[in-house]
Amino acid sequence: MAFLLGAVAFVVALLASVMLHEAGHLLTAKRFGMKATQYFVGFGPTLWSRRRGETEYGVKAIPLGGFVKIVGYTPLEEIDPADRPRAFYRQPAGRRAIVIAAGVAANFAFAFLLLMVMAMTIGVRDPGTVTTTVDRVSECVPAGTGTECGPDRPASPAARAGLRPGDRIVAFDGTRVAGWEELTRAIDRAEPGRTVPLTVERRGAPGPVTLRLRLAEMGGEPFVGMSARVTGAGYERVGPINAAVFAARGIATTVEAIGRVVVDIPSAIPNLFSDERASSPGGQVGSVVGATDVSGQIFSSEDSVRDKVALFLSLVVSLNIFLGALNVVPLLPLDGGHLAVVGYERARAALARLRGRPDPGTVDLTRLLPLTYLAVLLLVGFGALLILADLFNPLNLPE
Repeated sequence: MAFLLGAVAFVVALLASVMLHEAGHLLTAKRFGMKATQYFVGFGPTLWSRRRGETEYGVKAIPLGGFVKIVGYTPLEEIDPADRPRAFYRQPAGRRAIVIAAGVAANFAFAFLLLMVMAMTIGVRDPGTVTTTVDRVSECVPAGTGTECGPDRPASPAARAGLRPGDRIVAFDGTRVAGWEELTRAIDRAEPGRTVPLTVERRGAPGPVTLRLRLAEMGGEPFVGMSARVTGAGYERVGPINAAVFAARGIATTVEAIGRVVVDIPSAIPNLFSDERASSPGGQVGSVVGATDVSGQIFSSEDSVRDKVALFLSLVVSLNIFLGALNVVPLLPLDGGHLAVVGYERARAALARLRGRPDPGTVDLTRLLPLTYLAVLLLVGFGALLILADLFNPLNLPE
């Protein structure tokens, strides 16, 4: 039941985020006197609608997004001669640019405000201090990050050596370690396949205990199979100024992470259906199906209510930042493509003025249709590939 509630909550958040994006277009278009005839949640047959003024608001049968219809959004539309003065494509470039960018701005503004509210109510999470005390020992050497143990996986070096939760590591390969960072650096310097001594302090033992650890390999790096105990972790509520700083940093970090994912996607595609999927940033990207599943996992996890709310709201924040960042891409039919067209028109008009020639007017969009069709094909194709990957090789929240 908790999983289903989480899945439904994400679908509602997704629709709300999309409609917030469309509301940015709608409100700015109305503010500049353009004519908007429809504002709908979903696609397909209309389930309910109500007209207010010249705009019809309603809900359609297929809840896969939403749209706003602004008269004359492209010169290719056939419009009533009476509406022509208010057509989008006939408006000044500055106003068109504001209407186009307003959807992206709405998503980023919502993400910023939501992060601020989270920081002031739930609080900013203090990661705490990572100690050299073992919190958990992995049973196996997983096939990749985020994957689970199976009957065909070998036991982890820590499990084979007899390492236990509660053991405090004091030396690795003959080198004393005072903190987790020193320990991880020492492990990284070791070579997979080597057998190294691991010295621990164990409750009930009269003195230090030395274990023989034969390092495994995962992703080309040495693997031990243990996690550290964290102390002092928690949340701290902050004031508006610090909350704004937290929100700005959160958005910047998320945008940077999206950039890394985009760069890594080509190399990650071959692993989407393998156990190595989650081992790279590109493989961790998911579809709406995957995000819905993750939301369900959050709600059904054994974390505290505070952790669940923080994780879910963070997912909603990431969703809005992704929607905003995706629409900045300068390809039609995305908002960034329409902005690029407006920019090109203005640059062409400025060049014509310098040459003493008349303004050449709007761009002939029919010439851009092949590129538009290709962009749509790529977006739909990649989306379908991610849906299949999420159905047959789903991502799991880290334990």
